Amino acid sequence: MSEKTMKAARFHQHGTPDVLQIEDVEIPAPAAGEVRIRVAASAFNPADNGIRAGFLPIPVSLPHTPGYDVAGTIDALGDDVSAFTEGDAVIGFLPMTAPGAAAEYVIAPASALVSAPTSIPLVDAAAIPSVALTARQALFDEAGLEQGQRVLVVGAGGTVGGFAVQFAKQAGAHVIATASPRSSRSVRDAGADEVIDHTATTVPESIGEPVDLLLNLAPIDPEEFEALVERVRDGGVVVSTTAWMPAPDDASRGVRSVVVYVRSESDQLARIVSLVDSGDVRVEVARRVPLTELAAVHAEATAGTLRGKVVVLPIIA
Repeated sequence: MSEKTMKAARFHQHGTPDVLQIEDVEIPAPAAGEVRIRVAASAFNPADNGIRAGFLPIPVSLPHTPGYDVAGTIDALGDDVSAFTEGDAVIGFLPMTAPGAAAEYVIAPASALVSAPTSIPLVDAAAIPSVALTARQALFDEAGLEQGQRVLVVGAGGTVGGFAVQFAKQAGAHVIATASPRSSRSVRDAGADEVIDHTATTVPESIGEPVDLLLNLAPIDPEEFEALVERVRDGGVVVSTTAWMPAPDDASRGVRSVVVYVRSESDQLARIVSLVDSGDVRVEVARRVPLTELAAVHAEATAGTLRGKVVVLPIIA
């Protein structure tokens, strides 16, 4: 590899995980308002799998490098960038249609970046941006969560769920979470007041008094979703991150519903970083893998066997 090229994971066509290849590509240069990041790690997200497979309608130009969550160090500045300097450690949620961070370098809008947390390894900080923003925006921007409310988090054992439970508990909510036995301990440690084992019981029947907010993070059966909505109090809110399925409401009781589409919000992300550094929010990373194992991670996601948050280091094993 020459000094002008880098290693990057790319796919030239949509398809199975084996379309992902490690290639030598030209190191990009930042334009005005952009910076170049020397990548410490990117993070795998389920949407990466959907984009690569072609069933998630996010328009990307081929060939495409996945990885829209990044942690790394700024190594070049475009014009009109004053908020950062070379050498700054940053994290960010990158535009999903742009070339991603599963590479040695990536270009990022300076406006999407914030200073990285200092209390955890920089590579692990890649696990924060899009999932933590999803949880925050779902709970507060969409649902207007307030102290003392009751929240049901369906699919709390996932990566968004871990942040959602922590944020809701910090806000003074009573948190009910569904999780499998494999992840129930982690969900309790995150602050859940009640944990329902969805593999052993019917969730709607396990909820006592109605909840103010139903946050769905899992691909549940539509009939079960409808039954869960019945456990939302009159005037309550249903929020879902499952963009491929509608979120039911109940207009007759004033129960509204919304599907969340996460936004890159640097002010929110900076607040999340401060919570990590203060110890009020923990970041869980299940595995760190080299770039050469990214296709295998996609294969696990496709098979439904991927567990926990995976961050991808731009090294060649």
